[in-house]
Order: sequence, then structure tokens, then C-alpha cells
Amino acid sequence: MSNPLRPNNLQLFNTLSRSKEPFQPISGPHVGMYVCGPTVYGDAHLGHARPAITFDLVYRYLSHLGYKVRYVRNITDVGHLENDADEGEDKIAQKARLEQLEPMEVVHHYTVRYHRNMDQLNVLRPSIEPHASGHVIEQIEMISTLLRKGFAYEVNGSVYFDVERYNGKHHYGMLSGRKVEDLLSNTRELAGQSEKRSRLDFALWKKADPSHIMRWPSPWGDGFPGWHMECSAMGCKYLGDQFDIHGGGMDLLFPHHEAEIAQSTIANGKAPVRYWMHNNMITINGQKMGKSLGNAMSLDDLFSGNHPLLEKAYSPMTIRFFILMAHYRSTLDFSNEALQAAEKGLRKLLAAADALKQLIPSAGADDQNIARIIQDCHEAMDDDFNSPVVIAGLFEAVRIINSAKDSGMKLTENDLKLLQQLFDEFVTGILGIVPEGGAGDDKLVEGLMQTIIELRQEARLRKDYATSDKIRDRLGNLNIEIKDGKEGTSWQMK
Repeated sequence: MSNPLRPNNLQLFNTLSRSKEPFQPISGPHVGMYVCGPTVYGDAHLGHARPAITFDLVYRYLSHLGYKVRYVRNITDVGHLENDADEGEDKIAQKARLEQLEPMEVVHHYTVRYHRNMDQLNVLRPSIEPHASGHVIEQIEMISTLLRKGFAYEVNGSVYFDVERYNGKHHYGMLSGRKVEDLLSNTRELAGQSEKRSRLDFALWKKADPSHIMRWPSPWGDGFPGWHMECSAMGCKYLGDQFDIHGGGMDLLFPHHEAEIAQSTIANGKAPVRYWMHNNMITINGQKMGKSLGNAMSLDDLFSGNHPLLEKAYSPMTIRFFILMAHYRSTLDFSNEALQAAEKGLRKLLAAADALKQLIPSAGADDQNIARIIQDCHEAMDDDFNSPVVIAGLFEAVRIINSAKDSGMKLTENDLKLLQQLFDEFVTGILGIVPEGGAGDDKLVEGLMQTIIELRQEARLRKDYATSDKIRDRLGNLNIEIKDGKEGTSWQMK
């Protein structure tokens, strides 16, 4: 899907500058992109689906433009403590203890399930998917550099980053727009943090107490790396001291990404990332998603319909299409009504893609200016990956296809080629929308529908209109629409 098409026209919103900026890679045509992946101690949920699909869209479009993208998405399997803090139990170790498993059994189990869900959503695999536990040496080396440069300190076998010293030379809070003075006044002292010089300091390495089962030897004793350190070390290892794009959910903006900037800037002597991108949050029926509210649902829950808040099951492509219907920087609210509307729109889009393959070119044609739709879709993607505007353009093409199928609108061979190009490039290639069900399923459904249509046609020839209308109405109750046109009878999902 590589196509060197106006790469300098792309503008993306940089969280760091809070504005859209022209995309100018450091070493074009090569692009380095790092995205924070899951902590694998439970099943993937909606909060995992949005960044995965958001940055899959970015990855696909950059590749479409002709860039050679090295996409790194990590797996966090150590160091992510309860409540994203510097104290408490490791989330994976806690799960392992509760289920009486080895921590890496937990990691492997949920990583496999995460990959399965991502494949169902047609999310492309990254170029590299490093595990934090496989890069402890690199993390120890970076911590040693920070100690040597005087921006970290060791206390009782733990190592912390000195935020106030860093802030004397740089701005801690530049990404999130926070000030150290405000952070200090709004942060209370927590039990177990007295060994820190400041409440804002964050752990680079934590001493493992005797009961801690995930531990590695280090110059400071047995312990484990802090959560923020893994992304700095792995981003540097695979993408260099400075790379183009770092992405993740808005919930990671502070303190995780803020800490990454601070420790990487000191360790490498330069800001680590040129463009920071963050997708917005997901709510369910207007509420934040959380176990305490009873609205937390896994992707498997969505795909099976097995949740009290769900009226039915929703397919992976419906979820993907629904997420892409909103701009990645806008809040996204899940509800049954919204998902069913997305499902209906997806069916129309895929039905038009099928109908397009059956259209026959005409010698003369009505002027539809399909080239303009393609141009508009490119301009929408160039404008900070504006997928909802792309989808609006695609539905303009759907209208043209349906008019040609049902009303005899004339399309030339070139028109049909441009429409096919539009669907191939944007529906399949960039949005990553593919037909649902296997080829065998499609053939079975098509065969059954043709049989039903033939039985209805026979009833009409006998002037048995009651049976004909009954078949039509029964299919309508199943959201299947029958259309009688000049070329015969066709069907589509409503």
C-alpha cells in the first residue's frame, strides 16, 4: 500500500505545542513511532482498543504515503505497580499470586489473548514488540547514567529521579501544562514515600522486599525497574536518542509521558520525541469506564454480547468502524444506540463495496467528480488523520454506487476504476475495514438469499402478493431490505 503521495502536506496535532504542525520526520523517508502498549494482567478492553486502532490508522496512513515506518509497541510485564504509583504490589505479580501461577505464565496468557483481539480488530502487528522484562539491562544502564549526571539518587536500594533539580534546568510539566509549584501544593505525602527527597520524585528502580517475586540483580541490590523507565530505554534502543512520534492514551500524559521526557532528556542530552500524540478517553453511557461502576467490559464481552449493559453482540469490525467514526482526539461515548448506528452504517458501506464489483460501465456518464472525493479523503487524512471526514466522503461514494445500481445512474469505466481505487485505498488499506465472516459464510448467505428472492419472484408471477409481501416483511424484521429494480431484485442489510 506504499504510495509516495504529497507527504509534506500531512499536519498532526502535537500535544507538546498544543497545535497542529507539519509532519517533518527526522530522517525521512524513515519514521520512528513508539506507542505505549498494554500491561498484560487481564483481558483487553475498550480502553486498549482505542489507542490500538488510533495508531494503527496513523501507521497505515504513513505507510500509504510512502514512509518506511518502524513501529514499536511495548508489552509491560514488570514494574507497573497498583494505582500507577511507586508503592504497592506489581499488577502482574499480584495476578500471579492470586491465581498461583508464575508471573510469566500470566504475561504469556494475556499477551496471546491481546494479540487475538487485535487480530480480530484488524490491527496490524507493530514492527517490534519489546517486553519490559527483556530489557532490564538497558534500563539499569540508563539509570546509571542518570545517577552519574546527578539527576537521580539512591536510597536504601531504590533509585529516584530528582524532579526539582531537573525543573531547575528544564520544565517538568511541559507536556501536560503543569507547574512544579502547583503539583507540590496539590500532592499529599503518602505512606512509604518518606525516603524520597520530594513528593514529585519518581522511582527509576525499586528495591524488592523479600516477598517480591519479580526481581533482578542490579548495582543497588535486587529489585525491579520503575514503570516509566521501560519506555525510555526501549524507545532509545530501537528508535534512537530522538525519534518522530510517541503515542498513547491521554491517561498516560501525566505522569508517565512527562517522566519519560525528563529521564530521556537528561540521559541522552536531548528531547526524546518530536511529536507527541494522544487519543482521548472512552466513556460508556456518559460515565467513565470502571469496575466499581459495573460498566467495565472486555472486548470479548463486546464480541459475544455477554454483559448486562449490552443489548446484543457487536462484531470487531463494528467496534473498529465506531471508533474511527470519531476523531481520535475527541471523547468517545459507547452506547447500544451508537453501536447499532455504526453497525448499520458499516453494513451499507460493505454492501456498496460488493455492489461496486457488479456494476457495468456505460459509454456516457453523469458527472459525479469521483476524483474530488478521493482528493477530499486525502486532505482529511492530511488534517491530523481526520477519519470521520473520510467516512463522510466514503458515504458520498456509497450514494453514487447505490444510484447506479438502483436508478440506472451512468458511470464510465474510469468512474468505476476511481471508485474501486477509493474503496481499496481508504476502506481496506487506510481505515482497515474488511468484510466480516469468512468467504464460506458469505457464499452461504448469498445462496440462501438468492433462493428466498427466487421464491418471492415465483409468488409474484402467480400473483400471490400476500406471500410476496410476507417474505419481504419477514426479511425486513431481520433488517434485510429487498429492492426491486430494472436489473432485477437485490437485497442489502439495513
